[in-house]
Amino acid sequence: MSKQGVGKRVLRKEDDRYMRGRGKFVADIRLAGMQDVAFVRSPVAHANLSDIHIPEGYEDQVFTVADLNSAGVKPIVADTALPGFRSSAQPILAEGKVRHVGEMVAMCMAKNRAQAEDIAAAVQVDYDELDVVYDMLQGREAEAPRLHDAWPDNLFLTTDFSVNIDAVRDAPIKINRKIRTSRQAMAPMEGRGCVAYWDSRVEQLVIYTATQIPHIVRTGLAECLGLPEAKVRVITPDVGGGFGYKGLLLPEEVAVSWLAMRSGHPVRWIEDRREHLTAAANCREHYYDITCYASADGRLLGIDCEATVDSGAYSSYPFSACLEAGQVGSILPGPYDFPSYHCETYSVATNKCPILPYRGVGRTGVCFALELVLDELAHEAGIEPYELRMKSLVKPEQMPFDNITNKHFDSGDYPEALRRAVEAIDVPGVRERQKRAEADGRLIGVGLAVYCEQAAHGTSVYAGWGIPMVPGHEQATLRITPDGGLEIRIGAHSHGQSLETTLAQVANEKLGIDIADIKVVHGDTEYTPYSTGTWGSRCMVMSGGAVSRACDALLERLKEIGSFVLKTTPDKITVADGIVYADDVSMPISDVARTWYRRPQDLPPGANASGLEVTEGYKPDRDTGTFGYGAHAALVAVDPQTGDVEILDYVVVEDGGKLVNPMVVDGQIYGGTAQGIGTALYEEMPFDTAGQPLASTFADYLLPGPTEIPEPRLIHMETLSPYTEFGVKGIGESGAIAPPATVLNAINDALRPLGAALYTSPATPHRVLEAIFEARAAEGVTPEFKVPQFEPVAKKEKQLAGEGL
Repeated sequence: MSKQGVGKRVLRKEDDRYMRGRGKFVADIRLAGMQDVAFVRSPVAHANLSDIHIPEGYEDQVFTVADLNSAGVKPIVADTALPGFRSSAQPILAEGKVRHVGEMVAMCMAKNRAQAEDIAAAVQVDYDELDVVYDMLQGREAEAPRLHDAWPDNLFLTTDFSVNIDAVRDAPIKINRKIRTSRQAMAPMEGRGCVAYWDSRVEQLVIYTATQIPHIVRTGLAECLGLPEAKVRVITPDVGGGFGYKGLLLPEEVAVSWLAMRSGHPVRWIEDRREHLTAAANCREHYYDITCYASADGRLLGIDCEATVDSGAYSSYPFSACLEAGQVGSILPGPYDFPSYHCETYSVATNKCPILPYRGVGRTGVCFALELVLDELAHEAGIEPYELRMKSLVKPEQMPFDNITNKHFDSGDYPEALRRAVEAIDVPGVRERQKRAEADGRLIGVGLAVYCEQAAHGTSVYAGWGIPMVPGHEQATLRITPDGGLEIRIGAHSHGQSLETTLAQVANEKLGIDIADIKVVHGDTEYTPYSTGTWGSRCMVMSGGAVSRACDALLERLKEIGSFVLKTTPDKITVADGIVYADDVSMPISDVARTWYRRPQDLPPGANASGLEVTEGYKPDRDTGTFGYGAHAALVAVDPQTGDVEILDYVVVEDGGKLVNPMVVDGQIYGGTAQGIGTALYEEMPFDTAGQPLASTFADYLLPGPTEIPEPRLIHMETLSPYTEFGVKGIGESGAIAPPATVLNAINDALRPLGAALYTSPATPHRVLEAIFEARAAEGVTPEFKVPQFEPVAKKEKQLAGEGL
């Protein structure tokens, strides 16, 4: 049995260069004659552009949409085939109108970024401000301002799905809640950026860019610039995190590429954090008006929901503006089995930057909405929340299971995951502790949430959407080198998923070649097979499956060549631990490779001319994706005087099928859970009624750090998928889906004696106190509250008051 193969905790190959500071990111690229770009960005959310005044002497360094139009550069268009979808063309530089703060108006080039920013500051733009769509619900109103003049309203798309909903209107238990999630920024360690130049030798645009989808970016660039794809080469070096934020075609990439071709020298743009927070894509701003129905004993009977998603000003390429709302209707039921359902969704255009996928894509919001209401149903039924869930979770004996929206669940034991979470967090023990009360006056609460994650989405799913990108067979090219090593080329890209390690483990499992002798090549469209990239927790299922199939093909080649050298027949050959065996004789794979490459005279005349290089494609046996899942549980303490929330304990039970590298999986779950806790308690991108983003630095946009994140207790289950190589499922997004629902349910459990509850994330101290105040006011009680204040702050406030400031 392999000591480095599938299922082993192998140290990451990537970490050697990262830990030594030898990684190479876009900002590390240095090319001769390179100049930097800074963009003039709109300071207002909605306005007609009257004029752009370029400072005298800088006419050759400042560029506007007129320059791009004269060169035939096209806007970015990301349409879908969904009925009723309204198209929005996103200009590379604003044309006639700006639709969100931070939209690019002009591009300035100089020898360095500081000089480019100075030029940008000197450019004067005349804005005729217009009324603003600052909120998705306001944007749905008939009298709301129009973002796109040709539209009759501000709706990219509406959807409506219904199954037998009228049958449950008179259910014994009916709970309605209005639930909202706040906008977020993704905040990977490395921001976005690109370096472009025109290679005159091969007549090709070369662009280094921090992206998750290099082949899709090449397609989009070629379309916008009017180039054949063969004339565009996209190179993606090391990428410092993506989370979906780097999963689209950027207008900056188009602008910089055009400028590089025009100027004849390399051009670079590196995003700064203010651009990242205020001008780039956000995500996860949802509003749910959701009603759930249950029997008297707490079995879920139906869900009726109206969901609204803030899609921002434009439809992002390639996933479109409807990525989240378009999914909500199909994924809201989650892993529950019930007979009646209705969901309407609205994708609303607002004067904010476009949304794009963020880790968990839509699932975090629907899990938040449904799991909060399930707790309310349980309270109404007089049973524990986990008992209510147990009554309606799909059971293992029902697998494979088609739920009410025809999502095909491949395998799993959801009730067992919940049982393990309940046992680990010790719900009965928490109930006893709540009876005793806390010595420090804080309130203790326990919360649960169950989630599922559809991963490795298939062709049929995205073909139905009709977006510019539809995943098909994922390919891998494998080549045994003359010295017996192995090169693996994949079209997907690793930006933290450890693919250089885990794909080597897959090959080691099949061929036995030491992973130190296996090199994974990715991130260069010139050398790698076409791929829709890295998103949707698809890499281990799709690329891992392709590598496995390619290894099978290589095994046949090794057997054929090895059988001749060892003077036997291919059916007598086995390959293990990097050795080719035949009865009592053997030879290492390196000797087989040496024979093929360096001693062809030793091969028979009829030897397979294809040699030791293969390309194989892969799709799972079913096109419906895989379903990872799990249950989270949290114990929290809430201070009713300050609104502060402390997570005392956090449990994750997850099932991602076969774990190729459990250590990597742990890291993925820990990281995702940290992001989910950020969603639950800290992260928010607020906007005012003028459409101004109010969190322009990390002093305003709060990210959780080591002191805010407890060490989760992680419990693995492994239920193999029947449709994939090794039974693997997607795991990359799982950790981020359930924490907001889990933590808010725990907070609401703690606040229940006060009659208070929260239905908005994040649960900031202000919102916690607001919920308590509202509950007290409803009872006719004025709460006693005093904000604790450090003396130096109090003194400073008195001084400022005395100075009349």
